[in-house]
Amino acid sequence: MKPRSITLLDVAREAGVSRATVARVLSATGYVGDETRLRVEQAVRVTGYRPNVMARSLRTQRTFTIGHILLEMTSNPFFAHVARAVEGEALRHGYKSLLFNHYKNKEAERFGVERFIERQVDAVIFTYPIDGESLAILKAAEMPVVQIERRQSGDTDAVLVDNRQGIAMAMQHLLQLGHRRIGFIGGDPALYPHWAGEPHSIEDERLGAYLDALREAGVSPDPELVRLGEYSRLDDGSNIEGYRHMQALLALKEPPTAVLAACDILAAGVLRATYEARLRIPDDLSVVGFDDTLAAHLAPRLTSVAQPMAKLGLTAFQLALAAIENPDHTPRTVTLSPQLILRESTGPVPRIAPTIRG
Repeated sequence: MKPRSITLLDVAREAGVSRATVARVLSATGYVGDETRLRVEQAVRVTGYRPNVMARSLRTQRTFTIGHILLEMTSNPFFAHVARAVEGEALRHGYKSLLFNHYKNKEAERFGVERFIERQVDAVIFTYPIDGESLAILKAAEMPVVQIERRQSGDTDAVLVDNRQGIAMAMQHLLQLGHRRIGFIGGDPALYPHWAGEPHSIEDERLGAYLDALREAGVSPDPELVRLGEYSRLDDGSNIEGYRHMQALLALKEPPTAVLAACDILAAGVLRATYEARLRIPDDLSVVGFDDTLAAHLAPRLTSVAQPMAKLGLTAFQLALAAIENPDHTPRTVTLSPQLILRESTGPVPRIAPTIRG
């Protein structure tokens, strides 16, 4: 004999609540007190209730899936942290998250977009969109889109971080320690179309904030102290961009006394090059990273500008859900504040220029 299916009523009886309350908990709609929610969740586990996903999709005209397109999960811990937050918030609302890596390839990104449209996902979240055409395809398909951290279009929902604020805090910290020759190691040179005017990317914002902080402190920016290169993958080889650029900075006639790296991965390369030159951090050189992904695990522990990665992912899903539930909504942009985390890699400017040994 086929076993009887467990129903909402069974869950309601086990939890001692109404069937409507169980439905609100499972659909994450309406207010339910924490104690009641926990009882319902426990009752679901005890009874072994499994919702009929197909019936639910037919009834609501949703697939309860979210597409998430990102650069590359393994290239930077930032992406993994954000993806995990998106997935966690999606699960809390009864959705599943499907991931697609585009590896900085426009054709791959477009392929992912087309596959998500075919699978009829309810919305698409981008962490690091690279092609405005992909967004246009989704708009034509009337699919909600949320862009995280950077954007290629201004007519979708977006959750961003105030990069200028983050760099300003890091620079103020270094300037207050007495540093004036501050190096900057940034990302892909192709993403810096100019050194003045309105920024169009996070790279522009971070470099612009660095230059502005120097000028406001009465320091003329030195082009020799600015090094740009790819955000490299995590590895233990000498091809780390931060390592290569730090070697170039140390070879200058007047090297910097502090370095600000545009991500923790670049900063890790800075630490390695400094160690090989037998310089002490922070006695001979101060170093600040950005993202706060690796910072606490490096030696010395790195001062870094922390991005609110969990909140980025959580907010992105919430924006997506709002767009799903109200297709006529006006797109919103939410800007989050970073935080400067002080650790062991920054100190006062050295009184005597250190001797660099190869």
